[in-house]
Amino acid sequence: MIINSQTLSAVFSGYKAVFTEAHLQAPTNADKIAMTVPSASRDETYGWLGSFPNLREWLGPRHVKSIEAHSFTINNRKFEATLEISRDDIADDRLGVFKPMFAEMGQQTRRHPEELIFGLLASGFATNCYDGQFFFDTDHPVQDANGTVTSVANTDGGAGAAWYLLDTSRAVRPLIWQEREKYEFQQLTADNDEYVFKNDKYLYGVRARVNAGFGLWQLAWGSKQPLTAANYAAARAAMMNFTADGGRKLGVLPNVLVVPPSLEEAALNIVNIEYGTGGVSNPWKGTAQLIVTPYL
Repeated sequence: MIINSQTLSAVFSGYKAVFTEAHLQAPTNADKIAMTVPSASRDETYGWLGSFPNLREWLGPRHVKSIEAHSFTINNRKFEATLEISRDDIADDRLGVFKPMFAEMGQQTRRHPEELIFGLLASGFATNCYDGQFFFDTDHPVQDANGTVTSVANTDGGAGAAWYLLDTSRAVRPLIWQEREKYEFQQLTADNDEYVFKNDKYLYGVRARVNAGFGLWQLAWGSKQPLTAANYAAARAAMMNFTADGGRKLGVLPNVLVVPPSLEEAALNIVNIEYGTGGVSNPWKGTAQLIVTPYL
């Protein structure tokens, strides 16, 4: 193959097509539990988290709900992956040898949000959210109907493998996926580029500026108790009883159960099978979509 700008452009287009196809075909669950928020700066501050403007009967003037400045900030992080290909390999038309690597790169960019989002979920027992408490904690401060601050739990402790019950049915979700610059496929192939000139090799890579952060703790329950029907039922009941400041019910309806591979069988027995031990009907079948992920 003759090396010139036209052939290098064709090579780049071909590898980009392989990258893009693999990216689009890779399965993902991250978008099922996190809301995507575009970012316009190196970080974003979410001062509105924790403000719930519930509807009320309009008697007299409007009751304005101010947005509290919780100063919860998500900083964007930069990520990259780069492949090096010899000029000789392109000249010798060995392009097909490298297609699997670009396909894998495409799949990795699709899975990377899962690694960050589910990894963040797993860290929620020891990482603060917008109210200054751990995301999964026993003492989130909430005002009752009389204005008294009470402690609310969205975890029941335990010491085993963690599982998570989420409400992802709302506009705001328990996790945030923040995008400053989406995953972009790039090349360094010009003859006058210093790296190309010195090494006689071309670079192909991907870069992005993104990050994951916590949304509303009220839409999540984290447990390290055994994943049993009784504990699952207790978690659902606790979440559905969550209230906003002032004692108004939030209307939380958990609909996603997230587990690591070690709890897959226990989770299937709770939300997938129709009959339990002794042929007893399973009342929890279909009450939550099951997500099994290795990133916990």
